Amino acid sequence: MIGIRTGAVDPPRFRRVISLGLPAAWGAAAVTYKFVCPLARQDTLEARLITSAVFLAVGSGLVLHVRGALLRELRQLREVAGAAQNVLLRPLPPRVDGLTVAAARISATRGASVGGDLYEVAATEHGVRVVMGDARGHGLTALATAAAVLGSFREAAHEEAELPHVLRKLERALGRHLRERSRAEHPAYGGVVADSPPAEEFVTVLLMEIGPDGGMTALNCGHPWPYRLSGRAEPVADGEPLPPLGPFPLPAELPVTRLGPLLPGEALVLHTDGMEDARDAAGRFFPLQTALTEAVRAAPNSPGAVIRAVYDRLRRHTRRLPADDAALLVLRNDRRRVPPQQGESVCRESTMT
Repeated sequence: MIGIRTGAVDPPRFRRVISLGLPAAWGAAAVTYKFVCPLARQDTLEARLITSAVFLAVGSGLVLHVRGALLRELRQLREVAGAAQNVLLRPLPPRVDGLTVAAARISATRGASVGGDLYEVAATEHGVRVVMGDARGHGLTALATAAAVLGSFREAAHEEAELPHVLRKLERALGRHLRERSRAEHPAYGGVVADSPPAEEFVTVLLMEIGPDGGMTALNCGHPWPYRLSGRAEPVADGEPLPPLGPFPLPAELPVTRLGPLLPGEALVLHTDGMEDARDAAGRFFPLQTALTEAVRAAPNSPGAVIRAVYDRLRRHTRRLPADDAALLVLRNDRRRVPPQQGESVCRESTMT
C-alpha cells in the first residue's frame, strides 16, 4: 500500500516543534535585548533594574514552560499506569452467578493507582471461584508479580476441577515469573545462569470457591481470613494458613478449609493486610471489623455502600496515604431458594394427612 502525505500537520510533531520553539524564542529575546537594546548597555541603576526584570521574565517563562511540559508527561504516565492497572484488575461485573460484587483499592504509591493487590471473581462450572492476593511491596514490580498470578488464575479457575490444582498452577506461574525476573536482573556471570528466584519475593493468596448451595471452601497461603456480614462482621475462620507462595514449595497435601454456607442475604468481605495494618498518627491500627459492622448496620449488606463507608473511615483514621496497598472485595449472596412446585406441595399435604 502506498501512503499519501497530506497537508495536515501531525499533532505530536506540532507539539514537539512548539515545545522546542518557545524556549528558543525566549532565549533569542533575551540575547537580542542584551546586545541590541541600548538600555542594556547602560550602567545606571534604572537600566540595571530593567535588565534584571527582563531576564527574570525570560527565566520565569522558561521555568513555567518546563514545568508545564513535565506536568503533561506526568499526566500521560499516570494515564498509562491507570490503563495498565485496569487491564490487570479489570472492573468486576456487578453480578456473578447470583452474587452481587463490588471491589475497590487504594495504592500506597502517591499519585499512582498501581500496586501489588490482586483480586478476581470467576463463574465456572465448578462454582464461583474467587482469588484475593497481595504481592510483596507496591508499584510496578509488585504489579508485574500480581499480573503473573492473576493471569494463571483466570485460566486455571475454569480448567481445574479441584481447588488445590488451581493453587498449584498459581504457584508454578509465580515461580516462572520470579525466575525470569531474576535472570533479567542478574544476567549470566562466569557462565552460570541465575535460575533461583529472590527469596524475599512472595505473594499471599486466599483462594475460595462458592458452590451453588452457598457452601464455601478455601485455601489460604498467608493471607488474612475474610469476614462474613450478617447483621455484624465476624471472621469466617481462624485457622493456621499455609506459607505464602514464593519462598517455600507447597506441601504435598493441601487441606481445603470448609467455611460453612454463605446464606442468601449474607455477604463475604475479602481484604488485604493493608486494611488492618493502616495506622493513625498515634500508631493505632485501623479497626476493620468494627468499621465493617458499622457499615453493614447503616446499609445492610450493600456491597458498594459497605466499601464506601469503610474507605471513608480509613481515610479519616490515617489522614494520609496508607503505608501499604489496601484492597476490599465484597460478595453478597442474592440467590433465592426455589419455591416448591405445586405438585410437590400437594404431595406433601397428602403425605401429612
